[in-house]
Amino acid sequence: MSRVEAPCPACGAPVVFKVGSSIVTVCEYCNSVVARGDRQLEDLGKVAEIVDTGSPLDVGLKGVYRGVAFELTGRAQLGHAMGGVWDEWYAAFADGRWGWLAEAQGRFYLTFHITLPEPSQIPPFELLALGQPVTAIPVKTPLVVAEKGTATAQGARGEIPYKLVPGETYQYADLSGPGGAFATLDYSEMPPLVFIGREVTLKDLGISASAPAPEREARRVGAIQISCPRCGGPLDLRAPETERVACPNCGSLLDAAQGKLRFLEALKPPPVKPIIPLGATGDLAGTRYTVIGFMVRSVEFEGVRYFWEEYLLYEPRAGFRWLVRSDDQWSFVEPVPPGEVMADERAAQFRGQRFKIFQHATARVEHVLGEFYWKVTVGEQVRASDYVRPPLMLSREVSTGAAVNNRHATPEETGEINWSLGTYMRPREVEKAFNISGLPRPSNVAPNQPFLYKRIYLYWAIFFALTCGYGLLSVIVSAIRSRTIFQQTYQFQPLAGPDATQIVFSATPLTIDPRQNLTVYAAANIDNTWVGIEGDLINEETGLVQQFSLPIEYYYGVEDGESWSEGSRSTSASISALPAGKYTLRLEAQWEKWQQPVTVNVRIEEGTPRLGYLLLALVGVSLIPAIVLYKHIKFESRRWADSDYSMFG
Repeated sequence: MSRVEAPCPACGAPVVFKVGSSIVTVCEYCNSVVARGDRQLEDLGKVAEIVDTGSPLDVGLKGVYRGVAFELTGRAQLGHAMGGVWDEWYAAFADGRWGWLAEAQGRFYLTFHITLPEPSQIPPFELLALGQPVTAIPVKTPLVVAEKGTATAQGARGEIPYKLVPGETYQYADLSGPGGAFATLDYSEMPPLVFIGREVTLKDLGISASAPAPEREARRVGAIQISCPRCGGPLDLRAPETERVACPNCGSLLDAAQGKLRFLEALKPPPVKPIIPLGATGDLAGTRYTVIGFMVRSVEFEGVRYFWEEYLLYEPRAGFRWLVRSDDQWSFVEPVPPGEVMADERAAQFRGQRFKIFQHATARVEHVLGEFYWKVTVGEQVRASDYVRPPLMLSREVSTGAAVNNRHATPEETGEINWSLGTYMRPREVEKAFNISGLPRPSNVAPNQPFLYKRIYLYWAIFFALTCGYGLLSVIVSAIRSRTIFQQTYQFQPLAGPDATQIVFSATPLTIDPRQNLTVYAAANIDNTWVGIEGDLINEETGLVQQFSLPIEYYYGVEDGESWSEGSRSTSASISALPAGKYTLRLEAQWEKWQQPVTVNVRIEEGTPRLGYLLLALVGVSLIPAIVLYKHIKFESRRWADSDYSMFG
């Protein structure tokens, strides 16, 4: 670093340029922005005092990023037309590079200026549309336009690597990509300047979030107590980034820009009071948040307006989150980088998961209470889309300078796309988080409410597979171990009449083992006739009789030139396991063509496999899951009843 010291052209106090490549520095005595000139210093005008945003960073803080040391030499505070400010820190790296470190709502984005081979391929600001991919930047996956706006230089401090002019306004576009990729197009020049990098954490920068920044007090986490300029009632402001405050005492909407309160309008009393009071603290996702704002919003479908509540949560290091209550259903909502999401009218992809569209609508702010980090107004509208994958809901809100009733943005619009991820919470989880009780229980199904018994499908699949495996193994073992215990061919002589029968007995007893199934097979070489056999297995010791039937019939012919047949020349009968012992086989036969003899072959196998038992077992295993599936379908029908889309879409 090359140190240069000279008198301020505005007040004469010494100003110092510590970094040889810095362009301007801010006089610590008069807040003039002093620029280096060819021969002398130039006074560019005075900047406002830096508004305390509670940042953990400060000028002079040192860190290391990817092995290269840096020092924060300057800070600019920029405002945009939609309200709010963000900080931009300038890091002088030991290798001669400058890094732009943007800080907004507790998130950090480090970018570096790059020169494109074909800078003219960057679209003009007027032709950029929100959500549009910008392919001219050399990255693996195209970055998409997440925000278009105008920035105004409001406050500054320290040394800055470009010519910052107080009050100057320029156009910009922020781009977002997967994996935290981030870029900014600065249209203060043509072709625009391109800065590319990624979202980072303080740990990535080698900065301890708990360490006090040099030359400043440690970050405040308590509330600032001030009075409402209209009613004099006490107000507790907890977020340094606060832009709007709705006084809970008189209902006034106040502007909090530059840390001063100014009356804007008197609001109507909200139709409901916050069920979780402002100032309450709760543990959510491992962080203790404070409720600082309350909002009622609505959408309209078929002439009917539906309302829900949103609670703005704040924690100094984590930033802002939301707790949403709709029909007594709750969701904890966190911001998502727009570049992480790929979406169309029917579905969205986020980190390898597919979300199904639930609804598109225009959301309107109805009532506000407490403090907010943007210039919220009653009646403010955004285009909103919700995509569900219970217990998650992915939501997109597009706020623009044009009428939001149009489904698609036009390139001339300015504004931003915000994506958020909501995680379903049961009322008892909210009660536990905020140490409260008595929250109303829901009576309907939320868009992202999970079906509680889905896990039974996994258990069913496991038991079904185990049952199939065990059953098939049993069938295989039985097939291997099965044996023929009897086989005989009987020549039945012609009968005395059509109602007569002929009875035969086995010549020797059959030995049957314990716990073995039996299958009796019978076959007869017959044509266009039938044979009926009634059989008995008689235990010689106990007299137990096991009956079975063996009907055989086979018919065939030609009709209208087409051959046909029905029946079979063989049949079988299954017998459950019999007590072990010796059995006599008794057969009683009768056949249609009783005047002719008939030959029947009879065979008995022991230990034959039974697929019927396996099927019964599978039905038994599937009975409860089938009931759960029926309830699940009804559950999903209730969920999608409030959607414009089908549950099967």
